[in-house]
Amino acid sequence: MKNYLMEFVGTFFLVLTIALTGDPMIIGIMLTALVYMGGHVSGAHYNPAVTIAFLMRGKMESRDVPGYMVAQIFGAFLATLFSYWFQGNIFTVAAGAGVGIDKVLAAEILFTFVLVLVILNVATTRALEGNYIYGVAIGFTVWASAYAVGGISGAALNPAVSIGPALFAATQGVDALGNVWLYILGPVAGGVIATLLFTVFNPDDA
Repeated sequence: MKNYLMEFVGTFFLVLTIALTGDPMIIGIMLTALVYMGGHVSGAHYNPAVTIAFLMRGKMESRDVPGYMVAQIFGAFLATLFSYWFQGNIFTVAAGAGVGIDKVLAAEILFTFVLVLVILNVATTRALEGNYIYGVAIGFTVWASAYAVGGISGAALNPAVSIGPALFAATQGVDALGNVWLYILGPVAGGVIATLLFTVFNPDDA
């Protein structure tokens, strides 16, 4: 149960930081701290795409996957509620003005791919077992990715970051569910591809 609670807490503060600031640097710094906070408890996924990658790597039990994802999405939902209470506006992930679906999907696939590949290499390989760089590497990857494609796709790179806010928006009569599929398909596809390529780079850890 403590691993689900950690996933809830970590995702809550990640999404609350995203919603309140929208600042790639602040988001990356917060994620770095949250990864160090929860890495030894739950693996500090805070992201369904990462949870799927860890499942594919054999680093978690399949029975834990639903609990992780529910905790992540509920954390994101509640974070959006608090953001709305603090600021009075509903946070949702949105693409840049005039950006087509193809570009949004490509950005989410590519940058979730690199995020998950970094996570798997720094957090699940025997060669780097026990290292203390993993949190910085993950936080910096999100920081750089948000700068790179924030104006294109919104740089969710995480289905929970889209699903939770969209569900909260629906409770307020705002339809934000129409494009959520992009932020599910893109990150999940990017994460799966990264996990498959990870085994090529690290055959001894396959």
